[in-house]
Amino acid sequence: MTSTLHPPAVPRVQNAWITALGLFDVAYAIDIGKARELCADMPSLSEPPGPLRFGVPPLRLRHTSVAIEVGGVQMTGNVAVHLYEFGTITLDISFDIEDMAWPVFVDTAREIEQALAFDKPGAPWMPLLEQIKTRIAAALERANDAVIQEDYLLIEIEDFSEPLGMPLHLAVDLTPLLAGDARPLSDNTRETLLRHRFGYLADDCVVITRDRAVLYQPGGDAGIDAVLEAANAQLLELRHYGALLDDELPRMYDLVDRTRTVSAFLAPAELSRLARRLYTVVAEVTELTEKVDNALEATGHPYLAQVYTTTLELFGVPAVGAAVDRKLAIVRDTYAALYDEAAVSRAGLLEITIVVLIAVELILAVIK
Repeated sequence: MTSTLHPPAVPRVQNAWITALGLFDVAYAIDIGKARELCADMPSLSEPPGPLRFGVPPLRLRHTSVAIEVGGVQMTGNVAVHLYEFGTITLDISFDIEDMAWPVFVDTAREIEQALAFDKPGAPWMPLLEQIKTRIAAALERANDAVIQEDYLLIEIEDFSEPLGMPLHLAVDLTPLLAGDARPLSDNTRETLLRHRFGYLADDCVVITRDRAVLYQPGGDAGIDAVLEAANAQLLELRHYGALLDDELPRMYDLVDRTRTVSAFLAPAELSRLARRLYTVVAEVTELTEKVDNALEATGHPYLAQVYTTTLELFGVPAVGAAVDRKLAIVRDTYAALYDEAAVSRAGLLEITIVVLIAVELILAVIK
């Protein structure tokens, strides 16, 4: 008589949250103090855990709720707003999950993500963003149209219906959840998805990919969600400055070419004006990139520091930052060259003026 061995049944997900993040660059900067006054009637949310140190902590507020259709069922998500001083607004739409079978949980996460895609008709992102921008308009310094955006999906599991008895990534197949794809995945893909896996306590399992993260932390919130959001905000801002410089460089070359056709008497003023304009661009981008670089520090906590550093590298933040630095270097070099050329033009113009004055004096002397 033979017996068939079946893998143990996966416990049901008892409590969890599926959170969609939408990040938008809306302004050169946000006055957090003024924004707090303008949103005094909105409940504040608790700050991230102690080991995290922000240069200027984001203002975290509870906003409203939204309803979306997921698998033919209406689900209500709670909306929170996080305001960063360097001009970023994060919209956080979170759905509470209770007592759900694991396969259904995986499908629900994928369907929530699809329902809240930025390009999905009827997605609530832009109406919510306009509500917040209108509310804090007086706190926005040089507001823009928020054409650059980032999105991310956080899947946080608090507990299961019964103990797993083994690490999460061994007890359940996380790869469909991390990929957002129900189709069978190759071994290489599965290995890549699970590559960035962390755990502080023995039962913890935190797996991070470029678009999604699964967080299982039975021992309590370590602040990973705040780390992931801050890394996305840094990526968003650096992409914004990169795009700004991409637009600026062709204009800069055109303006430099036009100054070549200006008369000798007007050239110093034109060159100085263009140099000042480029210096302003360099100063503004440098100031804001420094704020972004100092947005968050995982002070005194090696685990969070490791997760933060790895996340920045996974998101490509250092590479984007290096590209911004290269573009800034081009603008700085052009500024220096224009400044030197303006100085030379002034010196030449001064020499001509002196020669003319001497000639006039000689002519006057001969006439007398």
